[in-house]
Amino acid sequence: MEKLELQKIANEVRKDIVTAVHAAKAGHPGGSLSAADLFTYLYFEEMNIDPKDPKKADRDRFVLSKGHTAPGLYSVLAERGYFPKEDLKTLRHLGSYLQGHPDMKHIPGVDMSSGSLGQGISAAVGMALSARLSGDSYRVYTLLGDGEIQEGQVWEAAMFAGHRKLDNLVVIVDNNGLQIDGNVDDVCSPYPIDKKFEAFNFHVINVADGNDMDQLKAALEEARETKGMPTAIIMKTLKGKGVSFMENQVGWHGKAPNDEEYMQAMAELEKAGEALCQK
Repeated sequence: MEKLELQKIANEVRKDIVTAVHAAKAGHPGGSLSAADLFTYLYFEEMNIDPKDPKKADRDRFVLSKGHTAPGLYSVLAERGYFPKEDLKTLRHLGSYLQGHPDMKHIPGVDMSSGSLGQGISAAVGMALSARLSGDSYRVYTLLGDGEIQEGQVWEAAMFAGHRKLDNLVVIVDNNGLQIDGNVDDVCSPYPIDKKFEAFNFHVINVADGNDMDQLKAALEEARETKGMPTAIIMKTLKGKGVSFMENQVGWHGKAPNDEEYMQAMAELEKAGEALCQK
């Protein structure tokens, strides 16, 4: 798929995120928006998946370890055709299958229930090991928050993955620099993230702009070519990317826009979409 098409889809994903969180009157827009480009690239370009057969045996797996950014995952699943886009407006509503965190039992395309920070990567490592033991060819991708990697379980999983040389595993860190309580650097600095993963026998790729499709493409192609060790992609992103008043603002980690803010955000994203259509 062409870069421009991917950018257009990512912009639609951002509109879906804002719409879903506004309708829910709760949720996590900041980290969903920062990862929107990655979600788009994975589901429209990188992964072997089929929305018509969400459980096909040889599909690539994705685990959203930072499960609170479910609005981002749900939005890309809807855009990819796993379920109707209209259902996004039921996010977090009583009786809706679109819960505040991913639920593998009720949501087509969700491979692992997640939300308790630090646990998703362990599940992903288990999936990668399972493929290795069974001789299966599928690959496993997992997305972590930079605040999330303050959890000790992350490094236990990383140690195991590196030791087992799980080269079918790609761990991606959304390094937007902010977590619920402020700058990750101030709360409990995880830096240097790359050196830590290197110490656990990962091949590490630093992506200067994780909101750039070309850089994501290069990183994921390099990961695919890496043999004998798992890959960690550390991508610098902008929290709240695409909505001016949310960008790099820690307050938008877990807050829904009111009606006025929703209108402003959608107007900005509409404008961005129109600009892409004129390219």
